[in-house]
Amino acid sequence: MSTSSHHELRNVFRTLLATPTSHHTASVFDPLSARIAADLGFEVGILGGSVASLQVLGAPDIALISLSEFAEQATRIGRVTRLPVIADADHGYGNALNTMRTVVELERAGVSALTIEDTLLPAHFGRKSYDLISVEEGIGKLRAAQAARVDSALAIIGRTNADAQTQEKVIHRTRAYQDAGVDAICLVGVKDFDQLEVISDGLHIPLMLVTYGNPDLRDDRRLAELGVRIIVNGHAAFFSAVKATYDSLREQRGVTVDSNLTASQLVARYTNPDNYVTWAREYLNLNE
Repeated sequence: MSTSSHHELRNVFRTLLATPTSHHTASVFDPLSARIAADLGFEVGILGGSVASLQVLGAPDIALISLSEFAEQATRIGRVTRLPVIADADHGYGNALNTMRTVVELERAGVSALTIEDTLLPAHFGRKSYDLISVEEGIGKLRAAQAARVDSALAIIGRTNADAQTQEKVIHRTRAYQDAGVDAICLVGVKDFDQLEVISDGLHIPLMLVTYGNPDLRDDRRLAELGVRIIVNGHAAFFSAVKATYDSLREQRGVTVDSNLTASQLVARYTNPDNYVTWAREYLNLNE
């Protein structure tokens, strides 16, 4: 199989951002899945923070995975990948200085782009898990991320949650992050095209949209017209692998019960989320 340098793949990703079309990501979570995605013709892959947490820790996506653990998984993928991979770098694993360290490690791992979100992670005592940091702190993280990269082709993408704030605040944040010099804006929690049109108006940099298959956003042509270049539908490949593993082992063992459990139900069963809810309530005063 032919390979490209990490710098070449980063330039490929920047070309995708510059095209007038939308591209769907392949969820890649290990070297084999990255090779499969490239062989099937996907233009771009994504290593999700939630997927990494599930695969590395068997834990829910509540900011338990460390930078070193995430970077190790990204390195395994970066060693073999033939397509650009976006890393979901969560909150940069700390403050602006921690974010700089995150960029250094993930750039060396070989990713082509990374997202830095403005969620207050990990959850703070007495706060909500979906609370956001201030716009000023978000700007500081994104500026620090740009300063930390050695390869200027590495794309820094600022991410915010449209469902966790008013539309006016989303507009304010995305404009501020654009002015801070990021290469693209990632939006999660957008409900429909009406909301997306308002948010995208005035933005002149590419958009990355996490839709999780939202049927009200299933129109690639219209998404492209609004500046969306990268679409993340979710991580079906990983969840399919979970389901296939369960069914294979269940059949091998001759277990006939629970044969109709979905992948989501299996993940809930084996990550023990109720324990984390209890611990968050008891030790963090986190009730939601």
